[in-house]
Amino acid sequence: MDELLRMLKLASQGFHCSQILVSMGLEAQGKQNADLVRCMEGLAGGVGFCGDICGALTGAACLLALYAGKGLPDEEEDPKLNLMIAELTEWFSQEFATCYGGIHCKEILDEDPRNQTVRCPGIVTKTYEQVKFLLCANGFELSEGR
Repeated sequence: MDELLRMLKLASQGFHCSQILVSMGLEAQGKQNADLVRCMEGLAGGVGFCGDICGALTGAACLLALYAGKGLPDEEEDPKLNLMIAELTEWFSQEFATCYGGIHCKEILDEDPRNQTVRCPGIVTKTYEQVKFLLCANGFELSEGR
């Protein structure tokens, strides 16, 4: 299924930006993890719908960590993880802060809930593309997890 259509389907099922991004990464790896997707809801809407940092950015950082983070006692975090997150954050700020006046949900939505259906799909799609770019550029296979 086309990635955009898959994202729209997840959104229509009530999932939020951070959940959609991690779901896409899990699906690329041929995995499902309802507990992880459920946890990602805490980042939605700018950390629990407080309007803080956009859940697409924080969810994307978590998605990078899904591929490069430490998950078991005998694992090591990939040294590229924090560099990828820093690149992601810089890209996100350049891409969206200029358009919307910041990277917080309250700035992006401009206090108009209708902006969620207008602005958020493009933000989530572009952010997912950037995550894939960063992973590939740093030697990670999208279909392989840790």
